[in-house]
Amino acid sequence: MSELTAIHKPEITHTQLVKYAGASGDFNPIHTVVPIGEKAGLDGVIAHGMLIMGMAGEALADWFPRKNLKKFKVRFSKMTRPGEKLTIEGKVTGERMEKDEKRLTGEVSVKNEAGEVKLSGQFEVKI
Repeated sequence: MSELTAIHKPEITHTQLVKYAGASGDFNPIHTVVPIGEKAGLDGVIAHGMLIMGMAGEALADWFPRKNLKKFKVRFSKMTRPGEKLTIEGKVTGERMEKDEKRLTGEVSVKNEAGEVKLSGQFEVKI
């Protein structure tokens, strides 16, 4: 197994969530309106899951040429809140052949500073 260089993201901000809502079209108020998030029992707003997945995808594109990505799937495990700083970690776990094409398989995870896993996933890239 080969560890990939960890990528550290700046602190998640409320402004970032509002901008992401506009860019993604996901205007669910639990992501942008604090009183709505509180009413929903979330102690404020939470980040969009797809924003966190996008960060993991961005890391994959830093580690490997984007055009070589063949598979990418994730599972969300914890909510992310403004103020958290996230780190994306990855590792290559295997190698295989598919239709005369050599591929690496691997795992990716997104964690906060406390080590809570926000997202875990698998990927496959052509080499």
